[in-house]
Amino acid sequence: MAALRAFWNSPVGPKTTHFWGPVANWGFVTAGLVDTQKPPEMISGNMTAAMCVYSGLFMRFAWMVRPRNYLLLACHVSNEAVQLYQLSRWAKAQGYLANKEPEAQKGSPIPLRKNTIMDKSYNSNRTFKT
Repeated sequence: MAALRAFWNSPVGPKTTHFWGPVANWGFVTAGLVDTQKPPEMISGNMTAAMCVYSGLFMRFAWMVRPRNYLLLACHVSNEAVQLYQLSRWAKAQGYLANKEPEAQKGSPIPLRKNTIMDKSYNSNRTFKT
């Protein structure tokens, strides 16, 4: 009972905004987790980037404020992770993170070497199949 009373009356307890602000912010994390099931075409890149900046700024705030607000820090670390995942899904859907071909394969005048050691046609007798 003493531990509950100490938490109730603490500077980051349920009588303060240091408690209820982070509790409300867990809604952002929950919404982001639910949105991972939706197609990436529905993701707003601008809003997701804004949420990343927001969580980044408030992680610093949660660390610097006295008393240190670990609940708010945990909330924004979680939100940053979810939003960065969403941002990567959006970037892949938009083609920003597509696999790029090396320059040598894009019609370069320099032909690629064939029949190298890594080529499947290389056999154990160290000769190349023709």
